[in-house]
Amino acid sequence: MQKNINRKDYYGGALMVLIGLGAIYGGTDYHIGTLSHMGPGFFPAALGGLLALTGVLIAMSARSGESTPPAPGDGHAHGLPDLRGSVCIILGILAFLLLGEYGGLLPATFAIVFISALGDRKNTIKQAILLSVAMSAIAVVVFWWALQLQLPLFRWG
Repeated sequence: MQKNINRKDYYGGALMVLIGLGAIYGGTDYHIGTLSHMGPGFFPAALGGLLALTGVLIAMSARSGESTPPAPGDGHAHGLPDLRGSVCIILGILAFLLLGEYGGLLPATFAIVFISALGDRKNTIKQAILLSVAMSAIAVVVFWWALQLQLPLFRWG
């Protein structure tokens, strides 16, 4: 039984580990503080640690079971890359920036999740809407209520 390594996942996970370690290192230039009295370096260091941990998990999951050849019909017949996901993510970020400025947290969060979810060909419109509603509710609880982010829920103009 031969093990196969998914190189894209392996290298992607390794890159995430490197970026996470860089964020931790950058966060140590500032006062990190404690959980009860967080300093300006706490948030980048904590996110860097989570990113590095996620990268390790992705790299570990890159090892699959038995080696299997690619299924016939995988990819495009014309050999060009599928840009749908990349375009949807970029459009989602642009929509978040625009709606965050002129619409508020709820419309901006709904838009970025909805547009980005459409980048996956497996998602339906209904799934994208449900995911957007759920993430908008989480964003309200975490960012607006718990962290008291200074971005209003709704803003007109």
